[in-house]
Amino acid sequence: MLSPEELKEIEAEFPHYPNRQAVCIDAMKIVQKHRGWVSDESLKDIAELLGMSVDELDGVATFYNLIFRKPVGRHVIMVCDSVSCWVMGYERLRRELKNRLGIQMGETTADGRFTLLPIVCLGACDRAPAMTVDEDLHLNVDPQRLDSLLEKYK
Repeated sequence: MLSPEELKEIEAEFPHYPNRQAVCIDAMKIVQKHRGWVSDESLKDIAELLGMSVDELDGVATFYNLIFRKPVGRHVIMVCDSVSCWVMGYERLRRELKNRLGIQMGETTADGRFTLLPIVCLGACDRAPAMTVDEDLHLNVDPQRLDSLLEKYK
């Protein structure tokens, strides 16, 4: 069941869109902001509120790679794997992150601190390799600086 706060935030988006269905991404982002991810139960509640089928809404959720359909860590690391980042050191950065965190892409550390995910492009090609941790964009990421960079995220 959607919380009163989630419901209020979602309903506040209605006037900004031509119909309820158009609010679907914002609605899922609101639930994710409060819960960390969008569960099947949440998806069902959002679909009902917006007058959509669960399948329609799940199709949007699985297309939009910033909606998490399974639990994630307290901090989500997204490593850009675009051509520019690949050329500028993506592979080395990915390998160092996997080694330091002890996880593979798509996994979460045992302590629930980090989830490691790829992302197609962060739009920072001129300062590759790039990654985000939560909402923070990190540019020209040097694997030697990873420990100090990750230490900021408890």
